[in-house]
Amino acid sequence: MKIKTKDFDSLLKNQLKDKKFKSEYDSLSNEFTLAKEIIKLRKKRHLTQKDLAEKIGTSQPAIARIESGNYKNLSLSFINRLAKALDAEPVIHLKSKSA
Repeated sequence: MKIKTKDFDSLLKNQLKDKKFKSEYDSLSNEFTLAKEIIKLRKKRHLTQKDLAEKIGTSQPAIARIESGNYKNLSLSFINRLAKALDAEPVIHLKSKSA
């Protein structure tokens, strides 16, 4: 079953009204943003998770974990391999929390 983006966006908008949910969601926003970007680029390149995994020398389940947003401790080296395989350029920066 495929979830329609409009339905997901609507659900998320409602859930973000809950302060506790929003706080948790915001704390994971970087992981989810990276996951969404990887999925978008992978699909744009017409690659399966298995195809991408083979291009960078890892397993399909590792790609699935990254795309779920639940993958911690990604190294810069791994991100660079992902970027190269997806014909992309990683942009990594820090910003002040007080800004």
